[in-house]
Amino acid sequence: MNLKITTLAERPELNGPMWAMPDTWAEFVQYDLVAWSHMMRIPVEWPEYVLVATDEAGQVVARALSVPFALRAPGRGELPDGGWDQAVLWAFSDLKRGREPDTVSAVEITVAPDAQGRGLSGQMLAALRENARGRGYGEVVAPVRPNAKHLEPATPVEEYARRTRDDGLPHDPWLRVHVRAGGVIEKVAPVSMTVAGTTAQWRDWTGLPFDAEGVVEVPGALVPVHCEPARGYAVYVEPNVWVRHVL
Repeated sequence: MNLKITTLAERPELNGPMWAMPDTWAEFVQYDLVAWSHMMRIPVEWPEYVLVATDEAGQVVARALSVPFALRAPGRGELPDGGWDQAVLWAFSDLKRGREPDTVSAVEITVAPDAQGRGLSGQMLAALRENARGRGYGEVVAPVRPNAKHLEPATPVEEYARRTRDDGLPHDPWLRVHVRAGGVIEKVAPVSMTVAGTTAQWRDWTGLPFDAEGVVEVPGALVPVHCEPARGYAVYVEPNVWVRHVL
């Protein structure tokens, strides 16, 4: 596929088509409160950190969002256990306080369903890395959502993240793309995203009954959802895997 990859700052007219692009995200994921309140603001505040890929016909086929933040600010330094949520919150906090960023965090790389299987995710990751390098950064970090973990939700994420094939590359396809690109798996972020809702909401999001106490395996979820029907709620706490890319 002959891709044209640009920043949203260069082509602001792609903001609408970028969000209108079909994707394969499970519905419940969007109800993480940090994502719900901050995701749409990223292209507004940092269009130069948002990449959009179009095909020969000019259709948007992939997007990559990232944010700059100060990882080495006082009280930080380590990649946070709060993963995706914490990186986004730090970025907006730093923006508000005028703090100079020193690191770029990937936030999302999404490929349209009919364009998957052609290596676009790797191309978008490479473009995101190059964009950060061109802006003077020495590293990109990514709270990676392993894209095959949902097939075995009961497996501890630490075990899953460290599993490798015979060639030494990660078992998980998306982690494998990152490692092939030069990334190093650093740690698990055990509370990277949290989705809390009523059992009625979870029924709407998933089509499952959510009427029994305990854990519920939900299609697309990396780990089971904890259900408390007597109290009327269920909570999903998603782990991600921090990968560091030194540029």
